[in-house]
Amino acid sequence: MNYEKNKIELEENGYSVLADLYSDNEISQILACIENAEQDGNSFMKTKDLFAIRQLIKNVPELSDLLFNKKLTELISNLSESEYFLTKAIYFDKPSKSNWFVAYHQDLSITVDKKADLENYVNWTFKKGQHGVQPPIKILQDTITIRIHLDKADKNNGALKVIPKSHLNGIVRADSKDWNIENQFVCEVEKGGVMLMKPLTLHASNRTTNGKKRRVIHLEFNEHNLTEPLNWLEYWNGKANTQHYI
Repeated sequence: MNYEKNKIELEENGYSVLADLYSDNEISQILACIENAEQDGNSFMKTKDLFAIRQLIKNVPELSDLLFNKKLTELISNLSESEYFLTKAIYFDKPSKSNWFVAYHQDLSITVDKKADLENYVNWTFKKGQHGVQPPIKILQDTITIRIHLDKADKNNGALKVIPKSHLNGIVRADSKDWNIENQFVCEVEKGGVMLMKPLTLHASNRTTNGKKRRVIHLEFNEHNLTEPLNWLEYWNGKANTQHYI
């Protein structure tokens, strides 16, 4: 398949939506794999409003072959001439009665294997046993986020809202005019489809109002090694018996 249109949309607008990357059968297998996983430890978070699994490939390794089917692999290879690898994988289940919403923001933090005092690595955090940090902006600019939709997402069950082209403004201050949401766009995605996004694209999601689930697998990819001694916590390149993709 030719994904040139999606590549252009991603670069110009900061997002793009594709349908039919996964069949109903593939989605059923992915969900069964998640449901059968042991759900304990810091990587699993469950409240009445959210169920999430961090470090998804590490915790549910059987998912890797299901997620990286032929279509997703072709998509990733078409999005960049460089070799991209996986740097983050999270499963989100927004239950049908969730009242959880997320205000407009950018994804500025990456997860790394340790803390180190380095120039241009700022705003360190430590949550759920993971070190987070805001890296040099080039790393954020070159990140590609792929959100795999296991349910149809529309404006009534928390589909992402984005501000087109906002990723071109770098890191946006809260008092900036770039927070103007007059031109926001709701990224409705069919079950089995994916949404591509740049992490610097301003995005948000509303509460669920139609009683339907919105289960998503959030994957992030990059091409850059981090400044030594830091490493990506979830670096994965798809090779057998390694936690390493493409």
